[in-house]
Amino acid sequence: MTRLAQTIRLLSALLSILFLTSVCPAQDRKDSQQSSKKNSDLPHVLIIGDSISIGYTKPTIELLKGVADVERVKANCGDTQRGLKNLKRWLGKTDWDVIHFNWGLHDLCYRHPDSKTQGHRDKVNGTISVPLDEYEKNLEALVKQLEKTGATLIWATTTPVPEGEAGRVVGDDLKYNEVATKIMKQHGIKIDDLHQLALSFDASLWAGPGNVHFKPAGSAKLAKQVASEIKAALPAKKTDKN
Repeated sequence: MTRLAQTIRLLSALLSILFLTSVCPAQDRKDSQQSSKKNSDLPHVLIIGDSISIGYTKPTIELLKGVADVERVKANCGDTQRGLKNLKRWLGKTDWDVIHFNWGLHDLCYRHPDSKTQGHRDKVNGTISVPLDEYEKNLEALVKQLEKTGATLIWATTTPVPEGEAGRVVGDDLKYNEVATKIMKQHGIKIDDLHQLALSFDASLWAGPGNVHFKPAGSAKLAKQVASEIKAALPAKKTDKN
C-alpha cells in the first residue's frame, strides 16, 4: 500500500469516528434522558430496577395507559453501588408522583473476572458484588435520596434466585429481602411483593432452568401487580408539589 493510500485510509477512519461521535450520544447521556412525550395532565411514574423491571415495564405502561405517564430509567440500574452513583441523574428534573424501585439481584451476585459465564458470574470462585451489611447501608442512603423527591415510594421485593443459577446462591434473595423489608417498614414505604408472586409461577413462565429472568408471560403477570400497586398509590388528582 502506498503512503498516499495509507493516509487516505487513516483520514477516512478518523472521519467515521467523528461522525459516530456526533450522532451517537454517550451512554451516560442516553441513560439520563427523560421522555419528551409526557402528558402533563397525568401523574408521572418512574420505575427503577434491573433487567427484571425492564421485562415488566412495557406491559405496565400499557396497563396504565391514560391513567399515568410511566417510564423507566434508561439503564439497567444494577446494584446499590451503581444506584448511589447515578440516582440523582436518573431522577432528572421531573416532578415524580410515584417511584417504584428495586435493587438486589445484582448486589447478591458473585462474579469472577475469569468466568466465561455471562456477566462473569461464578458463585464458587467469585466475590459477592455487595455484601449484605453494605447493601443495607446503601439501600438506606438511596431511600433517603428518594424521599427527598416527595414522590410516593413503592419498594419491589427482589424476585427469587432459582436452583442452578451460576452466580447467585439460593436463599440469598430471602436475606436481602429481609434487610430491605426492615428498611421500608422503618420509612413507612409500601412494599410490592414480587418475590412472593414469582414463587407461584410454574416453569413455563421462567426464561429457563437456573435463569432469574422471565418469559413475556411471566413479566406480564409481574406487570399486572406492579400496575395495580402504582394505580393505588396515584394521587386522586395531580397537583403541583410545593
